[in-house]
Amino acid sequence: MPGHAAHPEQKETKMQDRPRAYWPPLLAGLGLGLALLLTFVITGHGLGSSGFFTRAAAAAGGWLMPEATAGNPYLGRYIDAGAPLLAWITWEVAGLFVGALMGSFAARRFRPSVERGPRTSAGLRLALALGGGVLTGFGARLARGCTSGLGLSGGATLAVAAFIFLIAFFIGGFLFSMLTRRVWE
Repeated sequence: MPGHAAHPEQKETKMQDRPRAYWPPLLAGLGLGLALLLTFVITGHGLGSSGFFTRAAAAAGGWLMPEATAGNPYLGRYIDAGAPLLAWITWEVAGLFVGALMGSFAARRFRPSVERGPRTSAGLRLALALGGGVLTGFGARLARGCTSGLGLSGGATLAVAAFIFLIAFFIGGFLFSMLTRRVWE
């Protein structure tokens, strides 16, 4: 019958239930470039996020073990400066989280799930994501910036280090994805 689903358990999808289309890449790139420009103008800094996690670690250490954190050569300087989380980067990361959440709801694309291969369990996928995140964070601190800080902000200022980083980042990501596809898919 017209207007009825083929199977009773199938739900008819309404137009307002469908996710909105993604932005065209050129428009998204233009938006990102304008956001980067505004970040430079308003804060005097480029985009970045890894520094927030260092500040969060310093704040947590300051609350849990104040003497040890203050005596730590790496985290102590954040404690000495006072209130590690009261910095522009904290507001940037908070705005990034809130903006992404609002955007996903507005586009009807908020669907919590664990993306994984057919032979990978959700637990293994989460463990790999955590391990990769920790290694990436450590590498970002060694490199004195994350992908957005080095790649976007450094690239926008035509820093040679940014382009070397981006090339190495993409080559490393490509090689690691080839390895993990062979092992876990």
